[in-house]
Amino acid sequence: MNALPPAYGWLDDLSPLPRMMEEARKLFGTFEVAGPASNPLILDWAKEVGLARTYLEDGIPWCGLFMAVVAKRGGKPIVEGPLWARNWAKFGKAADKAQLGDVLVFRRGQGSGHVGLYVGEDYGAYHVLGGNQSDGVTITRIAKDRCIAVRRPAYRKAPATAKPVLLAATGTLSTNEA
Repeated sequence: MNALPPAYGWLDDLSPLPRMMEEARKLFGTFEVAGPASNPLILDWAKEVGLARTYLEDGIPWCGLFMAVVAKRGGKPIVEGPLWARNWAKFGKAADKAQLGDVLVFRRGQGSGHVGLYVGEDYGAYHVLGGNQSDGVTITRIAKDRCIAVRRPAYRKAPATAKPVLLAATGTLSTNEA
């Protein structure tokens, strides 16, 4: 497992993590291959979730693919059309206040979107663990005013770690996650 940036190292001390967050954490540090080649691991995710005929190379936006593999491995349902980030606004149930492990959906550009998992927040941004953020699985700060949906996975009993997390406003604010 790749090391988290120091500002997020506390995540590795929490137990148990929400299941989707636990699965996402295992994939932290996975990156696209530069140029025309694709990372075979990312293509394997497409096979794992039944999208091998649709998702052919890692140049295609893959934040929704990342969420699909994390949901599947975490025992949660995958939304219909998971490659379209905004479809994740139908995942789980709506939540008023984000907490660790929730799915956050953001608007981006001309009608497109981005999706990832809530790690925490500062006064103006959510800290998001997601795929296709600077071409990899990273933690990125995204402005709260871009968030269009906070969705909570169904839990039989939510882990004690599934709660809001207040963080320092460190790192650059993302304007385009790709």
